[in-house]
Formats: sequence, C-alpha cells, structure tokens
Amino acid sequence: MGLSIVIPVYNEEATIEALVERVLAAPIELDKELIVVDDGSTDGTLDKLERFDRENGIRVVRHARNRGKGAALRSGFRLAQQDLIVVQDADLEYDPRDYRRLLQPLLDGEADVVFGSRFGGGAQRALDFWSATSNRFVTRLSNLLTGLDLTDVETGYKVLKRDVMKRLRIEEDRFGIDPEITAKIARLPGVRIVEVAVSYAPRTYEDGKKIRWRDGLRAVWCVLKYNLRRPGR
Repeated sequence: MGLSIVIPVYNEEATIEALVERVLAAPIELDKELIVVDDGSTDGTLDKLERFDRENGIRVVRHARNRGKGAALRSGFRLAQQDLIVVQDADLEYDPRDYRRLLQPLLDGEADVVFGSRFGGGAQRALDFWSATSNRFVTRLSNLLTGLDLTDVETGYKVLKRDVMKRLRIEEDRFGIDPEITAKIARLPGVRIVEVAVSYAPRTYEDGKKIRWRDGLRAVWCVLKYNLRRPGR
C-alpha cells in the first residue's frame, strides 16, 4: 500500500520548499509519491519546484493560468497511482507529521475516508472569530443535510482510498471542493468516514492567506447545491 500526496500550489514561493521537505520527512512506512500542481503561479514558486521535479518520487505539473484549488486537485487526482490519496496544502498551516494519525484508521481497516479536524483537540493557534464562525456554520449546515456528525467539513486534510476518489466526479474549481467532496462521499453506499484531530497553524491575510469572504458564501451554496441536487444531475 502506498500514499499519493497531492499538493495544490499558487504563489507559495516562501513556503513551498519547506513544505516539500517536511512531506518527504513525514514519519510513515509507506511508498510515497508527491504530485505538486502549480496552479499558474506568478511568483518564484515554479522556479523553486524545478529542483524537486522527478526526484524522490516527486512530479510537478503546471496550469498555464490560475484556475483554483479544486481544479488543481482534479489534475492531481487524475495522476495519483497509489492506494491512498491525501490532500496537502502548501502554506504550512497543516503539519505532515500528522500523516501517521490520519492514515491509521485506513491502515487498520476501520475507514475508507479520514478527515483531519482542526476542532478535534489537536494543538493549534486560535482562528479569528469570523473564520471560526463561518466554518462552524458551514459544517453544521452540511451535517444537517448529509446526516454526518463532523466537526470540520472545510478541513484541508482529507485522506481517501483511491477507489473511493474514482467514484467521485469533482466539479468545483475553487474552495467549494471541500463541501462538494463531503456531500458526494456521504451519498456513496458503504463508505466509512472517520475524523481525527490534527494540529493547525492558521495564516493571516498578511501572510498570504487566499480564501476570502466570497469563498465562505460559495461554500454555503455548495453545501446546498450538492446535497439537495438529485443524484445523476
């Protein structure tokens, strides 16, 4: 069993090298492949990625223009070859040392999908009030419609078996991919979802955080759209 680590990147010149090195050093005993999708960066991100390309199981692909996190993940998921797939943001908010905790329910045969919750008791700096409030609202609305009992629908840490991912048709181009994936997984028969606590170090907008209030509104729309839409539409 191996792990495909899909890393969407957009203008992360300051963090991408450190992130790749942390991923390579993650304490797991699985074969790893890294698929880094540069989503049309306009800074020096791609230049820094060139020294990693084709080394240590790393593959770098590039979008000619910025298309959004969801579009970058679609590109990465199509290339993933290992049995398990994890999404890894490039901004150092999530710590690859949590891989072991995220993977354990899958390796023990207890889960098909694992969400890493920022609100599950892991060590973290406090989120700002509006970000936390927005996240909890979206999560509760999602739970109401999916019947799940999650604490963090919009977490960046999601691990899926590749055969589960192949059953999903991802449509969202931006941050709406998180509630979309949750809604579509919840509809799959027999798929077991487990949530575990992860550490989290939130960035500020001054540090380069990219999600905006419009993305929060889009997340609410995506919860409604993908949960209320009839299957097959």
